[in-house]
Amino acid sequence: MIRRIAITGPESTGKSMLAEELAAHYETVWVPEYAREYLEILGKPYGEKDILLIARGQLAAEESLAGKANRFLFCDTELLVTKIWSDVKYNRCHPWILETIEKQRYDLYLLCDIDLPWQYDPLREHPDQRQFLFDLYYRELNERKFPFGVVHGTGPDRMKNAARLIERFISKTES
Repeated sequence: MIRRIAITGPESTGKSMLAEELAAHYETVWVPEYAREYLEILGKPYGEKDILLIARGQLAAEESLAGKANRFLFCDTELLVTKIWSDVKYNRCHPWILETIEKQRYDLYLLCDIDLPWQYDPLREHPDQRQFLFDLYYRELNERKFPFGVVHGTGPDRMKNAARLIERFISKTES
């Protein structure tokens, strides 16, 4: 059985690096953030319809890698990211994203804390809203009763803390 682990949270919290490190640690594959790939080749400012295309592309990428996973599939972002992104940018979210969030479940969500310094990237938009965004993710995960833990720490400690959350989750579900 493959366990799907979603790495989620605000921008510039180390999601991509954490997904890659966890995949290496557990000797499996990880799903990169599709939004980055999509936006880098878009060639123009994105619009609301692009968020839906990104959400669908993220799920397609996840499904294409699921068969290559070994015990775990680490997903750098998931549909809560597109929901919160759309809500913040457009004050609404496409119904397909909302419906799919309700159907799709991950075994565990790792919410990346904002304890890493924000780093400039041309695709990032909210350096001054980190706490606000973190609180949105926390509330969404809590209200939806999704199993999650908050990943804290910098450097190698961040990955170790994430691995501890995963091991704690596994021991609870296998006992």
